[in-house]
Amino acid sequence: MKSNLFDTTFNNNLANIWLLLLRISIGALMMNHGLPKLAMLLEGGDIQFLDWLGLGPTVSLTLAVIAEVVCSAFIILGLATRLAVIPLIITMLTAIFVIHANDPFAKQEFPLLYMIIYITLLVFGSGKFSIDQKMNRKGYR
Repeated sequence: MKSNLFDTTFNNNLANIWLLLLRISIGALMMNHGLPKLAMLLEGGDIQFLDWLGLGPTVSLTLAVIAEVVCSAFIILGLATRLAVIPLIITMLTAIFVIHANDPFAKQEFPLLYMIIYITLLVFGSGKFSIDQKMNRKGYR
């Protein structure tokens, strides 16, 4: 009986299925994190949000919502995935080095894990089961 436990061959179909599952799960998790921020933005009123860019709390919150909700939706769909992960990588770097800069590593761990996944999607793209793939097949570049 041959074991595949130590088989190092690359399975493209499995990789594409994994990229689909990774995109859907990480997109949904981050979108769940961003939806309360979207609600805060839509409520209006006085917005209390970290203004680390010096652009005002409303602009900072809007940028966070775009990254966490809009870009996550693009990632779930596999639409402009490599472009969509860039704002999320920046957001995670902000979380690690600005928001949780003085916190223990346990507080920096989740944004670091998210960032590693986003960098993985930046490197490998959205995979076969994506709008990116459909557009690429039709000659959009």
